[in-house]
Amino acid sequence: MLPREDKNMLVSVINMKLRDFYGSFEELCDDLDEDRDGLIQELESAGYRYDPATNSFR
Repeated sequence: MLPREDKNMLVSVINMKLRDFYGSFEELCDDLDEDRDGLIQELESAGYRYDPATNSFR
């Protein structure tokens, strides 16, 4: 389960998981059964965008 209340914590947890366990955001969403588009929209509303080159949100 991802921490949805705090967007900064959410992006921190996602980036840690991307760095340590997943080769792509799609793999993370599939494994955690998360709605990819909904999560992207949620993070973009907080000012974060996914960068596939670094496999992280910035």
